Amino acid sequence: MSSEETLRVTVAALMRATGENQTVLARGLRITQGAVSRKQVGKASWSLGDIDRLSAHYGVPVPDLLCGPTHAVEQLPHIRRAAIIGGSQSVLTVA
Repeated sequence: MSSEETLRVTVAALMRATGENQTVLARGLRITQGAVSRKQVGKASWSLGDIDRLSAHYGVPVPDLLCGPTHAVEQLPHIRRAAIIGGSQSVLTVA
């Protein structure tokens, strides 16, 4: 699996673990839902700036994001995890 594919799978796993959908993630990253969708299906690439914002958004260090979905989800701060995997939670955008 390529690094790009690993990151897409990792982002999907983090979204599931936190109960976020693409719209919520997009809001947190300050990009459009369409941009998240394109990145997640491989029509566009996650940039290094995007990876930095993903790291800040999820509270997971960049190297841990690149180690795969299981490792990244294990690094999620407890407060970011949804009460029920696949459930939902509100996310506040930090200025």
